[in-house]
Amino acid sequence: MTTPAPYPTPTARRLRIYSFDPALAARYDLVATSCVTIEILWEDDLQPGPIDEYLEVVDVDPDSGVVYGPVDLNNPALLATDGLPPSESDPRFHQQMVYAVARKTIQQFERALGRKALWSTHRDESGTRYAENYVPRLRIYPHAMRQQNAFYSPQKKALLFGYFPEKINTGGIASGSMIFTCLSHDIIAHETTHALLDGVHPRFNEPVNQDVLAFHEAFADIVALFMHFTYPGVLRDQIARTRGDLLRDSLLGKLAQQFAQASGRGDALRSYLGGKDSFGQWRPTKPDPTRLGLSLEPHDRGAILVAAVFGAFMKVYTARTRDLFRIASEGTGVMREGDIHPDLVGRLADEAQRCADRTLQMAIRAIDYCPPVGITFGDYLRAIVTSDFDMNIRDTDSWRIAFIESFREWGIFPVGICSMAEDSLLWPRRVEVVAEQVTKMTSTPQMQMSVRDDFEKANLRSRNAVKKLFQGGVRKIDEDYQKKAARYSPNPSEEAFQNSIIPLGLMLDRRTTWQQAERQAALFHGWLLDESNDFLADQLGIVVTEADVPNTVKTRRGRPIVEVHSVRTVMRRNALDWAEKHLVAVITQRRGGYFDKKKQLEMDATPDAWKDPNVDFKYRAGCTLLIDSERMEINRIMRTPGTVIDDYELDRMRDYLLKGLEPLNAFDGVSPRFNATAEPFAFLHAHSFGA
Repeated sequence: MTTPAPYPTPTARRLRIYSFDPALAARYDLVATSCVTIEILWEDDLQPGPIDEYLEVVDVDPDSGVVYGPVDLNNPALLATDGLPPSESDPRFHQQMVYAVARKTIQQFERALGRKALWSTHRDESGTRYAENYVPRLRIYPHAMRQQNAFYSPQKKALLFGYFPEKINTGGIASGSMIFTCLSHDIIAHETTHALLDGVHPRFNEPVNQDVLAFHEAFADIVALFMHFTYPGVLRDQIARTRGDLLRDSLLGKLAQQFAQASGRGDALRSYLGGKDSFGQWRPTKPDPTRLGLSLEPHDRGAILVAAVFGAFMKVYTARTRDLFRIASEGTGVMREGDIHPDLVGRLADEAQRCADRTLQMAIRAIDYCPPVGITFGDYLRAIVTSDFDMNIRDTDSWRIAFIESFREWGIFPVGICSMAEDSLLWPRRVEVVAEQVTKMTSTPQMQMSVRDDFEKANLRSRNAVKKLFQGGVRKIDEDYQKKAARYSPNPSEEAFQNSIIPLGLMLDRRTTWQQAERQAALFHGWLLDESNDFLADQLGIVVTEADVPNTVKTRRGRPIVEVHSVRTVMRRNALDWAEKHLVAVITQRRGGYFDKKKQLEMDATPDAWKDPNVDFKYRAGCTLLIDSERMEINRIMRTPGTVIDDYELDRMRDYLLKGLEPLNAFDGVSPRFNATAEPFAFLHAHSFGA
């Protein structure tokens, strides 16, 4: 008798969720699409909670003094029925809902970025101690508070969802009904995106310009909005209702309907397709290039960025479906009255899903191409265009042009570029930066060789410097970083491996991935501060020598301190569509800032002034580098407008902070006027939700 083959391990877990929120399940015309079954990656060691490699659901209700028992999604009965049925009254389904949607959101990021998601770590701000600070799981509290709020806590590394009784009789929700934010698909996806973005760019929660606060909110809304298009049944239903015109009033462009209705904020918390005019007629929103300059509140300003991204999606969707409408209308382009054919619905839904997926992937992938601090909407446009150019050189559907045109229609322009042409928006390659440096050198009388020879010499020197990263050439490492590198080296006896950087394997577990990223960050720090590489500073936009450095710049042993936030692996595709592993390095430097310009000059000249704990704000500058590990060269350089010693940028930030940032500052920590222990996203969302 032969031994039977083992059963194959499942690849996906199917779970039921609300497609939007419980309010739709109470509507007769939408009940068929109010719930969907989604697939998330299978976890062998999923524990009751649920608790897996990424997430830990902790269902404690402090206001009620109750601890709810955890749901066990490995229970055979739940495995057989795709989890618990949707329920507003069963806390176990609440746990299932937050887990499933958060996990689905994580998968969108991992697919776009080509690596495993990591949460932001607890960092020692002094820069002198590197203790074990790995955050294995993001905690989720479905019933954290009895408030009209839900937020991501950077301090707790947790998502906290509130609940509250409905007090406004809207006709759609029974008075006194309990509204749970943990049952809103959009709110869960939105908050999870905040946590994921914080893991990639932790300095994006420092409001150094009017776009930073708005970007965090807009980016989270973009992810939540386009995840609507990943559910085929819901998408086909809305396509049929709108007769294929996605600019009509539909659920696809609205976020958090039940929450908005229960809190008296209309039929949606935010609507990106349009709204009702003074006569009660729904009208699509038209691009307005003047609106950005009039919008200061973070959510209002962020809505413009979301509208610009959605506008790019609509341009491509309209172009790709124009032939279908011509066929269905016998060439006139004008559809007959009545329902459209189910076959046409299916084809339009397929195109909408395909276009939405491309839009979402472009939006997420771009965060690897953003400067490390002070993000602006214009920077984000450049990041979208550059990242897509590097991934898809042959842009057959003109996606990049669609984004550029849509951003221009909404008045979003990058600062410091000569035109809105695609090639002008691309972040520069290293060789372009070298060429610019050499061009500047030609105007000096000390030039002794031709421009061509200068360029070739500088280019070769840069390439040789980068090779040290990948060939074990890193030797001089700061003592603290040396301890950090040794702690995470898998084999201390292999000196070459210890002193070189290699792209990480994508199949490593998340803890090992984090450890090796920390080791590589330490090595990269040593490479940056190697005196033989000082010539690279001008290319990268950092300061590494003591000369002419104000004393408010953080230094150690006479050299400005460089913070290497991360060195991470990312997948890219070359011209032949082959997958390649690249590295992304995020680098920042810090300087103490004072609102009083006279005091700023005084402290700049005071020895060790960077140690002053009473600074009014922290000015940061730096760069994000995309490094080709196969060709051993820096491929792209995404710099902040100025370096850490740039007085103009320091003055610009001071002027912004002094022009009435309160109460819009929801991220906290910039000025002593704000409580350093406050929860930034809690303040921002409470202000938006009207709590």
